[in-house]
Amino acid sequence: MSAVTKASGALKSVDYEVFGRVQVSLCFSNQYTEEEARKLGVVGWVKNTSQGTVTGQVQGPEDKVNAMKSWLSKVGSPSSRIDRTSFSNEKEIPKLDFTGFSTRY
Repeated sequence: MSAVTKASGALKSVDYEVFGRVQVSLCFSNQYTEEEARKLGVVGWVKNTSQGTVTGQVQGPEDKVNAMKSWLSKVGSPSSRIDRTSFSNEKEIPKLDFTGFSTRY
């Protein structure tokens, strides 16, 4: 059982899309997202879209997923400007679908 699974509370999954000036440096902004996810102890993925947004999925204990949602909505990478963040498909899950957090291309 992973450290994320052992943490308190139910496991949650949520999809997200971040709007604004968020693809300042394509790999650079995703690197910050990966680092924050690892720091918080959540798993999932991040990807730049052709529309200039950043999309992905986060999974983990509810409190850690909520912390990541807050970071995605208010902080982001140092040179980004977040106009809004959309969350969808938020649900409780029986187990994690990912073993880490990665960038998809």
